[in-house]
Amino acid sequence: MTALNDDNPAPRGELITQIVPLPSDTNPNGDVFAGWLVRQMDIAAATLAGRISQGRNATVAMDRMEFLSPLRVGSQVGCYGELKEVGRSSMKINVEVWTLDRTAKSPRKVTEGLFIYVAIDEHGRIREVPDQ
Repeated sequence: MTALNDDNPAPRGELITQIVPLPSDTNPNGDVFAGWLVRQMDIAAATLAGRISQGRNATVAMDRMEFLSPLRVGSQVGCYGELKEVGRSSMKINVEVWTLDRTAKSPRKVTEGLFIYVAIDEHGRIREVPDQ
């Protein structure tokens, strides 16, 4: 994890997806499920991996996930993706999640995680990532 710049915090990477969690996305205590958030992050990372690999890809691993603050129902949630490394067939993509609560004036970081993908062909076999 990287430290935030307390004077001017801002997301790293490009905005890939935005969504608003609904009451049906919460646990019995009214908090948004961590699994719901991981799903959104995986969707964002897979979208970016698809652009980079120019085709199908599969999630291989997730690493370094830490939840920094709770996610509230009705908040605008943005997933920002940044390519960190490309191997022969793999891609490491960092995803940061920032939220803008309904009554807030500025966004806040909720979590980040590193997602590792591998490019696959139409038969599900590993293939090379095209040159960037």
